[in-house]
Amino acid sequence: MKTFKLMATCAAGIEALVGKELKDMGYTCQVENGKVLFEGTAYDIAKTNLWLRTADRIKIIFGTFKARTFDELFEKTKALPWEDMLPLDANFPVSGKSVKSTLHHVPSCQSITKKAIVTRLSNYYHRKTKLAETGAVYPIEVSVLKDVVTLTLDTTGSSLFKRGYRTEKGGAPLKENMAAALIQLTTWFPDRPLYDPTCGSGTIPIEAALIGLNIAPGLNRHFACETWDIFDNDIFEQVRQDAKNQIKKDVTLDITGTDIDGSMIEIAKRNAEKAGVSEHIQFKQMQLSDFKTKKEFGILISNPPYGDRLLDEDKVHHLYQQMGQTYAHIPTWSKYILTSDLAFETYYGQQATKKRKLYNGAIRTDYFQFWGLRPKKNTEQ
Repeated sequence: MKTFKLMATCAAGIEALVGKELKDMGYTCQVENGKVLFEGTAYDIAKTNLWLRTADRIKIIFGTFKARTFDELFEKTKALPWEDMLPLDANFPVSGKSVKSTLHHVPSCQSITKKAIVTRLSNYYHRKTKLAETGAVYPIEVSVLKDVVTLTLDTTGSSLFKRGYRTEKGGAPLKENMAAALIQLTTWFPDRPLYDPTCGSGTIPIEAALIGLNIAPGLNRHFACETWDIFDNDIFEQVRQDAKNQIKKDVTLDITGTDIDGSMIEIAKRNAEKAGVSEHIQFKQMQLSDFKTKKEFGILISNPPYGDRLLDEDKVHHLYQQMGQTYAHIPTWSKYILTSDLAFETYYGQQATKKRKLYNGAIRTDYFQFWGLRPKKNTEQ
């Protein structure tokens, strides 16, 4: 089976998580800014699309070369064996981006790339008329960075964060793959309590349940490459069946999501139902300050509203104060809170043990981590 050069793209700040996921799956990979490079067959493309929780897309790197003129771009693109990937009726839209490059006009880069591929295919298939492009979609991207052109095919289609379970969402939703990243950046294991006090449409608790039950995040969705000629019909069927066989059905999870907005709780319940994890999560309407528990050594993860998300600044700061006062009573719990407000610690009333810079979409945020007391080791023999 043919081996491809592959790229898992992701949000800035979580590349190492994507790299760890791939390594845990047995792949050798190279972590770079916004992407992780690895190699694999059509089977591996299907497997990583289905299983990666924190990545955005899986792309095939089809060609890389230097180009400072449009003639160079055309000729070097045309020289690539596009017929190996694209059948006669392939529908291949071309998107583009350019950073710090001589070829800075993106629409021109796109149109020249498209023209070069059309010329190559027309010659190969002996066509003098316009290509029909009525078949499967093969999304192509021309990316130019410091005069180096990279041509890729997107195997994913809709981004991997679109798991298929979130039919309804709130005003400032957290992407599913970012929610998974927030969980993976904690010390949570499925045998520990997990609580989200600002759960909104339920994304963090649902992603935790998927992790705890070992349910592949892409199990209930489809991918652009499923209709490509390089994929045998049974590859995705095999990968999906393997994933179903790996679901842990006998796991007991202690996951809770609360929100002050009752309508969001109803949406969260419906989303959990769609994801197939509703019986493993307790959702309830509750004010943040009403939280009390006798459980110890739990994990609290929150993506509260911040200044440019839903609430005005005074209300946000009051919420942070409530958090600090309420969570002071659960010293064994570790708390992880995502916000773009750099003054968060001042209002929370405590310095974070650690901070990590992340991007929630285009918003630059910090992930404030407050580590709880550790369990005492049993020294008795």
